[in-house]
Formats: sequence, structure tokens, C-alpha cells
Amino acid sequence: MKLDDIKKLHQKKYRTEFGHFLVEGEHLLLELQKAAEKNPQLQSSRLYVTGAYEHWQSPFETQVITDRQMAQIADTKTPQGIIALVPMPTIAAPAASADHERAIYLHEIQDPGNLGTILRTLAWFGRFRCLLSPGSVDPYNPKVVRASMGAIFHAPLELDVELDSLRTRFERIACLDMNGEPVQSDSFKTFDCYLFGNEARGVPREQLIALDAQPFTIPGAGAIESLNLAATVNMCVYELNR
Repeated sequence: MKLDDIKKLHQKKYRTEFGHFLVEGEHLLLELQKAAEKNPQLQSSRLYVTGAYEHWQSPFETQVITDRQMAQIADTKTPQGIIALVPMPTIAAPAASADHERAIYLHEIQDPGNLGTILRTLAWFGRFRCLLSPGSVDPYNPKVVRASMGAIFHAPLELDVELDSLRTRFERIACLDMNGEPVQSDSFKTFDCYLFGNEARGVPREQLIALDAQPFTIPGAGAIESLNLAATVNMCVYELNR
């Protein structure tokens, strides 16, 4: 792929068109290389480095470029000098779900930092699958990739999962609500899918009723209206593993 095309990958439409996304920086490259050992899809990644990284040990085909060229393709203002062109992975199918794996469904999540943080938490605990609804932020957005700290390569992910499809896939669905049971209750751990809504709008009430989603809440002092979405998911995932 030409460098002029690579810099277009900061836009979702070109990531979709070319079937690739960018991974930037030492830490993310190390996570990519670790993931590529077990995932053949990632082994065709291509590395672009400046002279400072020309001796970087990598299994990928590597091309040395100038600092100016690196600045053109990088998303950060002060690039480290190492970027990988990574093929879009084939999304893990529902049939590939591991035993005892739970699903975290995110409805129209918009904030890249929230999604990256959530993926990082799911990868840390393991045995969670992330389902994204249509209209959610692109998980291969550079800001999501950076916020995930490499978890994008380790957390099973499905895109464009319709909300009404959950009823046929999962017997028991839980959601977060201000008036539900406490997440500390034993029953919270008995569900197959945990549903979280958009940062501002949540999930339409009529759709929650149609899904027969059971409400749970994170008890608090009530001094503010709500918790950050990523913090909410993180606390719930912690409870499920406690």
C-alpha cells in the first residue's frame, strides 16, 4: 500500500475500503507481535519505522521511512517512529464463543476512550465477548486502539450486532438501571449477556422491555446523576469476577 493511501486510514471509510488499520507506538507493536503468534490473520502486518527503529526485532516485513513521511502517516502529534499497517481481523463468530464466556453488549457507544478502556478491562479479565451495536464508534479508530493499550487484539469483538437479535442468542439478559437490584447480589452473576446503553441516551425503555432485560444498579450516594460508561462496565465486570 502506498504511503498516500496509508495516511487515509485515519478515516473509517478508507479503513473499510482498504481493509486495514494503523497501530502506532512501541507498546501497541509489542502487543500486536504477541497476538500475531496465535493469530495468523495478523501475521501479514507490515511495519514502517524511522531510522531510530530500523533494528526493531519484528516478524513483519519492515520498511524504513523518513521522519517527515512518518509524521504524514502518524495520528499522534509527536510520533515515536514506529507504525504497523494491520489487516482488519475477521470478526469472531457467535459459534466460536468459548465455554463460560459472557457477552458485554454496548448500544451506540460513541466515545473512543470509553470503548478502548472497556476493551482493556475485558481483555484483562478474559472470558468476555464485546458486542457493538450499529452506530457505535469504530473500534479501529486510532483513539480507540490507543486507549485499549493492545486489548483490541485480545478481546473477542463483534460489530453491528442488532439489539433485537439478543433475545434469540441469549436466554438471560441483564441491564443497568437506577432502580434495579444491586450488582453485588448473587443473581447478577447468572446472566449470559450484560447490556449497556449510549453515554447520553442509554437504551430505549420499550426495547429493554421487549428483551425482558433484568435491571441492576450500582448503589451510590446519588450526589450526581450517573456514572461514566466505562467506569460502570468496569465495576460490573469486576463484580462478575469477584
